[in-house]
Formats: sequence, C-alpha cells, structure tokens
Amino acid sequence: MTETMEVHGKQIEISHPDKPYFPDDGITKRDLVAYYARIAETAAPLWQGRAVTMQRFPDGIGAEGFFHKNAPDHFPGWVRRAELPKEGGSVSYVVADHPATLAFLATQGTITPHLSLARVDRPDHPDRMIFDLDPSDRDFGKVRRAARHLKDLFEALDLTAYVQTTGSRGFHVILPLDRSAGFDRVRALARRIADRLAAAEPDSFTTEQRKAGRGDRVFLDTLRNAYGQTGVAPYGVRAKPRAPIATPLDWDEALGRTGPQDYHMGNIFRRLAQKEDPWRGIAQAGVAAETVEARLDALGTEGRDVVG
Repeated sequence: MTETMEVHGKQIEISHPDKPYFPDDGITKRDLVAYYARIAETAAPLWQGRAVTMQRFPDGIGAEGFFHKNAPDHFPGWVRRAELPKEGGSVSYVVADHPATLAFLATQGTITPHLSLARVDRPDHPDRMIFDLDPSDRDFGKVRRAARHLKDLFEALDLTAYVQTTGSRGFHVILPLDRSAGFDRVRALARRIADRLAAAEPDSFTTEQRKAGRGDRVFLDTLRNAYGQTGVAPYGVRAKPRAPIATPLDWDEALGRTGPQDYHMGNIFRRLAQKEDPWRGIAQAGVAAETVEARLDALGTEGRDVVG
C-alpha cells in the first residue's frame, strides 16, 4: 500500500504508511512523516543549508538502526545534494534546504536527522559551537548546573548562548558563530571553555574522554566541534519510547525542571502553540571566535567565580 502526502508543495509517496515505527506508542511511519511536515514551519530556518546524516530505522525502533550519509540516486531531484570532501574521497550529502526534505527522509526510515555544524557553502567554518552535556549517572541536576555555569560564563562575556534538550540523556548548549574561524580554532576554544568549567567544579564536571575516568561527573563534550561531526537536528525525533524530541528551550525552562525527554511527539505542538521557538534569533547572533578569545583573556582568572 502506498499513500501520497503533499508537503510544502511536494508530493511525497509513503509506502507501507501503517508500518509501526514506535510500536509501543502506536506511532506509524505516516505519523512520523506528518510530524516532520508540520514541524518544518518552525524548524526549517534552523535546518537550512546543512548537510544531513540520516539515522535510519526502516523497521522501526524495535529493530537495529544505522547511520547513512550518501544520498542514494533514487532520491527525487528536488532533494538538494552537496558533494563534500572526506579523507580519500567525498560524500554526497542531503542538504536540509526545503521544508519537505526531512518529511521525505522519514519515508526512507530516517527517524533522527543529524545536522552539520557548518553550512555546506563553507563546510570548514562552523556557525555553531556545541557543548554536549552528557551525564554519567541519573542525577540530572548536575547537567542543569553545568548548563547554568555555561550560561553565566557567556553572559559575563556579553554573549548569548542557546540550549536544547537532546531528546536522549542531556542538553546541548550552542554558541552561534559568524563563520570567520575554522574548526580547529573553534574546537580549541570550546575545549578552553570546558576546561575552565571543569577546573571550577572538578568534582561535578570533567573533560575526560574515557568513560572509566569520569566517575559520576558530567562529561563536557566538545569533540563534536570538528569537520564532519554533527548535532541532533533541532526538533528531531529520537528513536526511543514515546518519540522524544530534541527541543530548543528558553533558559528558564532549561534551568527549571525540564528534562531531556519531556517533550515528545505527543505534546510538542501544544508547547509551540503556547511559546515561540526560543532559537528563532540564533542565525543573527553569530560572534567571531577571535572576539570570544579576547573576552576570555580579558576576564582572566578573576572571572572564575562566574562558573564556580
């Protein structure tokens, strides 16, 4: 059985629309396509121009999924591709340029899209610096405290950071950039910021990559700040029970009681009916890495108390 759904002017065919993608929650393939078609009005500006890595579950979350980067030849012509270099060759990525793109990818079993941190026209120059706050135990209060300290530090630097749930275990904190610096410089700067936070509260936070060395501390992961790395798409669905959503938050929510899986396909549109997207100004907020470095230098060690 095949159905056709019109999504932002594109005709999208959905084969086996009743296939259960989240069997315990009654969410079908049709439901997932319809979700991405509807969320695009809010999320498309946050996706545009970015290479997509598809996390696909063609048989739903009850079966093993896989990551897929190369766009197959059978994808329709209106789905934009970008040929980006990799070691020893190149990858033809889907680009999230059209509001219907992620809805189409859902017909191919893509439950979770992951987006590049740089736009494809300048793939070596990110416009998002990402801090992945990854808990080592069930105490989410430590993740919330890490997010608060990052927010306080950026405010001390007269910068605006953004936060979202991952839809999984933690938070992502994002500092928008103006694309003047390459990944190497951005990654070094992110690590400098994370090291400062870890030094301020060494019993709670760590930059230790080895899980065995983290104990019960929150891992301040800056490793995604590299060419070819990704972050879960804002408003992307995670392949977990209840279909949780990676949801942009305002800081009052993030520092209140909101958990990483509190928003899901069953309640996200009710939330958006009551609150504007907290990331709506992120594209205009980019700052130069050089500026961040200079302000950190000026803050010096005397500013440690803003994260301690």
